[in-house]
Amino acid sequence: MNALPPLPALRSFEAVARLGSVSQAAEWLCVTHSAVSQQIRVLEQLLGVTLLQREGRGVSLTEAGRQYALQVRIALGGLQEATRLVRSRPREDELVIATLPSFGQHWLLPRLPDFQRHFPHYRITLRANLEVQDLQNGLVDVAIRMGRGGWEGVQQQHLFDDVLLAVASPDFNDGQWPNTPQQIVASPVIGSLESWLPWCQAHGVAEPEQYPLWINDTNLVLAAVQQGLGVALLRLSVIWPLLQQGALVALSPHGVPHPSAHWLLWPLRESASRKQQDFTSWLRCQVQDWLALSGQGESLQG
Repeated sequence: MNALPPLPALRSFEAVARLGSVSQAAEWLCVTHSAVSQQIRVLEQLLGVTLLQREGRGVSLTEAGRQYALQVRIALGGLQEATRLVRSRPREDELVIATLPSFGQHWLLPRLPDFQRHFPHYRITLRANLEVQDLQNGLVDVAIRMGRGGWEGVQQQHLFDDVLLAVASPDFNDGQWPNTPQQIVASPVIGSLESWLPWCQAHGVAEPEQYPLWINDTNLVLAAVQQGLGVALLRLSVIWPLLQQGALVALSPHGVPHPSAHWLLWPLRESASRKQQDFTSWLRCQVQDWLALSGQGESLQG
């Protein structure tokens, strides 16, 4: 196998090709002008081709230099990305959990102190994002997602199904809450990513004709409801504590199944790491307690 050119020579050449000046490349690399020139000579001698044309105090790329510069730039970019990924991987004592913002805030975060009491040797990093790619790249240890399963390149386990309830603030409409499906859909309804169609079909009413306010984030929908701006459909897993505290009221005792379930995902490997096993076991217990507490009939599968 032919020896690769020295990395300093490649970096010097890429900088000169990009900046069009040996002096500017030297300044960018924090080295001397002569050091950059020497690296370019080493590279040209190794390759046996001329990469740069000297034109007075300036330089220009030869055709071979132009083509080579493009490939070197791509290769150096790949090395930078590989280095970033390696540095970003969780350490053995760090548990990185990715979750939906609303689920993380209202369901997972209140329960994490219990995990820390049982496993105090782990440092926890909680990331609120929707990307599965971070799992595939090994940047996240576990993730909790909503969907129907079937993600590629990751292992997955069904956690629980959720329920959508029509809710309002206790102060909504001066405490005169709508108490029939017809009155609910005739109220100021906050539109969101949660479709009202299944709820309306289950209750035998037509969908609301318009939404005075439409929001694409669950936490903002919840804030709007709490401010008395209207009624909305929200997941039971998000609002359960608020219902128990009386901070929200369910306008109908009957919810509808959410079309997406909660899933636990982890990287595709032959076996899970110790920290993944610890978190999975703890989470299964938390889910079982939650299902019993909330009176839902669904349990863990698999």
